[in-house]
Amino acid sequence: MERELPLTATVRIPVGELDVSFSTSGGPGGQHANKAATRVELRFDVAASTAFTEAQRERVIARLGREVRIVADDSRSQLRNRALAEERLVERLRAALHVERPRRATRPTKASQRRRVAAKQHRSEVKRARRRPTGDD
Repeated sequence: MERELPLTATVRIPVGELDVSFSTSGGPGGQHANKAATRVELRFDVAASTAFTEAQRERVIARLGREVRIVADDSRSQLRNRALAEERLVERLRAALHVERPRRATRPTKASQRRRVAAKQHRSEVKRARRRPTGDD
């Protein structure tokens, strides 16, 4: 049985659909960084994936594109970088699949309306008290 990455309760991505490549990571690190291929580049072809329904596929493509590319070179360990790349892929795909609930408009309560008017009156009083006195006062 092939390992799968769980996205939601119903969506799981087979690891075989991920294209993983390794290379040397740049930057400081001396001989280890120059020799060890610890940088992980993970590519996932959303359009060709069997993990999504048609509606889910369209939503992910609209938000992320036909191919999702993740790069991880945080750690000196290739295994850890691969795990990080898979975690980041899962996070991005979950966010792309998320459907925002529509907002239901509600009316402000009487108490909140009273508080708003009282705050406006108080502010008006504060500003009026700052004015230069006129001949009437």
